[in-house]
Parts: sequence; structure tokens; C-alpha cells
Amino acid sequence: MKFVAVLYPGPAEQHVDHSGLKLLGSTEGALGLAKMLESEGHDLVVLSDRDRALREHLADAHVFITTPFWPTYLSAHDLRRAQRLELVLTAGVGSDHVDAEAAAELGITVAEITGSNVVSVAEHAVMQLLALVRNYIPAYQQVVDGRWDIADIAASSHDIEDKTVGIVGMGQIGQRIALRLRGFDVKVLYNTKHRRSSTEEAVFGARFKHLDELVAQSDAIVLSCPLTPETKGLFDERRLRAMRPGSWLVNIARGQIVNTEALVEVLETGHLGGYAGDVWYPQPAPPNHPWRNMPGHALTPHVSGTTLEAQQRYAAGIQDSIRRYLDGEPLQEDYVVAQPN
Repeated sequence: MKFVAVLYPGPAEQHVDHSGLKLLGSTEGALGLAKMLESEGHDLVVLSDRDRALREHLADAHVFITTPFWPTYLSAHDLRRAQRLELVLTAGVGSDHVDAEAAAELGITVAEITGSNVVSVAEHAVMQLLALVRNYIPAYQQVVDGRWDIADIAASSHDIEDKTVGIVGMGQIGQRIALRLRGFDVKVLYNTKHRRSSTEEAVFGARFKHLDELVAQSDAIVLSCPLTPETKGLFDERRLRAMRPGSWLVNIARGQIVNTEALVEVLETGHLGGYAGDVWYPQPAPPNHPWRNMPGHALTPHVSGTTLEAQQRYAAGIQDSIRRYLDGEPLQEDYVVAQPN
């Protein structure tokens, strides 16, 4: 059988990690699949060129492996060309780069490694929130530039204690963000499709609010909801303008949840105090993406969910899924995003 994996390129230089963990999510690490598949006579193609993967390898692949950090966008048209394709696996969490509905209609199962990087993403979200509130990025840039202007940094630096933080999306990641914020003595509000029980709210230290109420009452908002037709463009110009003047927005969900041009506008006019995010659209973001040069940002290139520990977890999940597929066994139920009827 033919397996095709499109992963991010490995480092130009060899990096030593003394914990012994490897870059399993890169083309060099190949999710630890090479020995497993080749020893059983299967073909494994691993590359970072997404266009080449679609052009040369999708048509006769049985299994296609992609990742949220270096996604191959699989449209209905692409999937119809894949006459042998039976399974699309996402090495990580979030498969919105795959037309899952079309895949199911074509007899293709779509699955991802649920829960593999929720800890990593939650930690990253809190880090980015603190970076915004404490005005860390401009302070660091002063060091790089050889400056020492305390007033310039202090004028926009705050304590997070006693602030109100709104979390949009209270799934596994949102819950962990709320738990990690408890030690900062903040007031946590949340909005999610299905309200949590009173017991869960007590554990998370969070109170449910309708979205417009949350937006109006929050000093900072963290987006941790999935990309769906309902959440695409959820934070458009109107909702961004409805946020408190000087408030902060963190997005570790998906880039398309925030309107690209409207975000630039509210930062350039000073309505928002800053934006931090780990997600873009498209990905990788082109050099001329307008978010790269907007003021007050603390953006990263979708690295939150791919720590060395997270890579160990999602590589193990991919290996387990492929083993089950080859043995004719069902995948773990919570991994399945879409499957043929």
C-alpha cells in the first residue's frame, strides 16, 4: 500500500535536545513510520512540497497524512482524483483543511489525533496572553536594538490580576486555559456551544456568558473554538469594535475566525491593545500577509501544538491508527472526524 505524508521541513542544522526527544513531526522524523511500514513492504513517501504531493502522489495513495502546522488543503476536487484513497489522517488536532463531508461521500475516512496537543496549546495561549498584557515583545525588541526606554514599555504594561478574561470555546483546550489562569486571580468568563455543568464551572472557575456579553465585559479574550461555518469570521469588524478599548485578543483556534483586514484596522487605530495568535490563513502565511506588519502583535507561526512532547503523542496516535487500519480494525472512536455512511 502507498502512504503519503506531507510534513514540515526539518531543520537546516542538527539540533541536540538533551531530553532525547526527536522532531517526529518533520520530514526527517516522519512520525516514526518509516521502519514500521517499510518492514512490511509498504511504500512511504514523505515530503514537504504540498503541491507536488497533490500532483504526483495523491492519485494512487491509500493513506494521506497531513498536519495542521503545515497543512495540505484537500478540496472535494482533490479527493475525487484520489481513486485509491481510503484514509486521511491529521497528525495533530484540527482537520478543517480537509473537506470532510466530501471525503465521507467518497468513502474516505478522516481522522485526527484528538487530545494530543491540548496541553501544549493551552500553555502557549497563556504565554501569549501574558506577553500582550505585560508588553513583552516591545521590551524584548529594545534589548535587541540596544535601547533602554522604560517609559515607552511601562506606558502599556499591566498586571493581569483582577482582569476579566473571556474564553470562546470550552473544549479540552479552553478548559485547560481556564485552569491555568486560576492562579493569576483573574475573573474568567466563557462561551461555548454547549454550556458546562455547574460542577464543571466551579472546577474551571469560569462563568458562562452569551458571546456579546462576554465581548463587552472582557479585558482579554482567548479564542479556542473550532473552525466551523458558524465560527468562520466570528470576530468581524463589528465584534472587534465591540471589544473594550485597549483590550487584548489571543487566537490559538484558527485564523479564519478573525477577519484579516478588520483586525489590522482595529490595531492601527489603537482600538485594541494587542493581538497574539498562533494561527493564520493560509498557512504557511505568505511574506506579505498583512498581519506580519500590523502594530501590537505577538504572533507565532503555528507552533503551539508541536512541542517535542506533543509530537511524541501525535506520532504515537498516527502509528496506532495506521496499525489498526492495516489490521482491519476500527480507529479509536474519538479520533474519527468523518467516515463513510
